[in-house]
Amino acid sequence: MKAAVLHAPGAPLSIEEVTLSAPQAGEVLLRVAASGVCRSDHHVMTGATPHPMPVVCGHEGAGVVEQVGTGVTRVTPGDHVVLSWAPACGACFYCAHGLPAQCDTYLDPIWAGTMLDGTTRLGGTAGPIHHFSALATFAERTVVPESCCVPVRRDVPLEVAALVGCCVATGFCAARTRAKVQAGSRAAVFGCGGVGLNIIQGAALAGASRVIAVDVSAAKLRAARRFGATEAVDASREDPVAAVRRLTEGLGADYTFEAIGEPAVMAQAIAAARRGGTIVLVGLGPRAGMLPLGAGTFTREDKVLTSAYYGGCVPERDFPRILGLYAAGGLNLDDLITRRRPLEEINEAFADLISGEVIRTVITF
Repeated sequence: MKAAVLHAPGAPLSIEEVTLSAPQAGEVLLRVAASGVCRSDHHVMTGATPHPMPVVCGHEGAGVVEQVGTGVTRVTPGDHVVLSWAPACGACFYCAHGLPAQCDTYLDPIWAGTMLDGTTRLGGTAGPIHHFSALATFAERTVVPESCCVPVRRDVPLEVAALVGCCVATGFCAARTRAKVQAGSRAAVFGCGGVGLNIIQGAALAGASRVIAVDVSAAKLRAARRFGATEAVDASREDPVAAVRRLTEGLGADYTFEAIGEPAVMAQAIAAARRGGTIVLVGLGPRAGMLPLGAGTFTREDKVLTSAYYGGCVPERDFPRILGLYAAGGLNLDDLITRRRPLEEINEAFADLISGEVIRTVITF
């Protein structure tokens, strides 16, 4: 089958013929229908996120089950599934406390680029090929752990459903599950890419009276208004902290979100929150990056600083709920897809991402 293989940081992705082994116990083989192009994949490509190579990236995907290994009970052939990039055992301390993305059992093998038994199912002429996030969706087919598969309704296009596996769930749940945005409150969202727009949607649906979008891209700020933003702040033209305060009667926002992963922007989100406000860091920054806090000021302001890895979502609960909202017309997911490309244009798809001209490019098969 064809897959996009990354051989070294900084190299382009190479479309190659690779082999895919049959699913082992507890694993599922599926035909990939669509995969979103996400900045987390780009971090692997640049080396900002260290990862064993060669690797097939792609972690925002959906497809159709074709074969299951022994012991699989969650899905059967023919099921439509959205993939979660955080396999969870369901039994460890973190899974039992509603944080499956922190699963003690599966974190280490996932970052080793293997399946849960420490081996790979992908191979090339030079040997094994690693899986990014146990998913490797930049391929025509993939083998994944059963716990990564969330069965979903069949009346939703799979290219739309794929986005729920990362940017939609991360953003929407950061607003609704982690922050628990209250009706009548005021929220500011720093970064209006795929994740940020879904934070905006989540805050708007929660009944926030003011949702302030902050970005340096005029196109993304226009998109933010379509997804529920009431105001837009161009951070390339004015101080975004001062602008948020101006739009909130000098107080600052009740909730601020950072959806880029840039320490300097994280600091702006912290400063833009009112005293007693809540700051949610959603974007994944560089591993070596540091976030300064005013040791003599932060405590005095009674602010709550938290993070939302994967938005704090529980995939088997939240993916179907989100798609139910979409099917009922309550969530705009169609407009997240700016461009569709075949696998052969994967490098052009990442150029789309870096240009800032798209919300999401989706690779379709």
